[in-house]
Amino acid sequence: MEPNWLNPGEDRAWRAFMHAHHQLVVHLNRGLQESGLSGADYEVLAVLSGHDQGRMPAHELCNTLGWEKSRVSHQVRRMQKDGLIDREPNPDDARSTMVRLLPAGRAAIENAAPRHVEDVRRNFIDLLTPAELDMLAALNERILRHLDDDDSPAADEPS
Repeated sequence: MEPNWLNPGEDRAWRAFMHAHHQLVVHLNRGLQESGLSGADYEVLAVLSGHDQGRMPAHELCNTLGWEKSRVSHQVRRMQKDGLIDREPNPDDARSTMVRLLPAGRAAIENAAPRHVEDVRRNFIDLLTPAELDMLAALNERILRHLDDDDSPAADEPS
C-alpha cells in the first residue's frame, strides 16, 4: 500500500509547527539557563510549587509531566544534588517516595518565573489574537484527546 503522503499545504503546516515549537523551546530554555535552571528543572519546580505543600508522590510527578519513570528519576536525582528538591518516604504508601520542593527550589522558581512568563508572552502569547489563542488551544486539546484515546488500553484491543 502506498503511503498517504502529505500534500504541500499539509507539509507546510506540519513543518512550520514542528520548527516553531522547536525554536520556541530552545529560546525559552536559553532564557531559563540565565536563571540557573534547565527547562526540565523549571517543569519539575513548576509542578511541585503548584501542588499541595510543594510535594507529591514520584509516580504522580511522572504522570503530570508525561515523562518516563527513568527520566523523572534521573532529573530528581540531579535536582536533589543541586539542593532544589528532596525525596522522602511516602507516608501513605511505603512502596513509593514523595518528591518535595526545598526552600532553594522555591526561591529558584520564584526568581525564574517572572522572566520566563515575560518570555512566553513576548514570543508566543502577544503574537496571537485572543481568538487565535482560543483556536490554538482547542486544536491542541483535540490532538491531546486523540493521543490520550489512542494510547488507552481499549484502543489496543481488537474489536
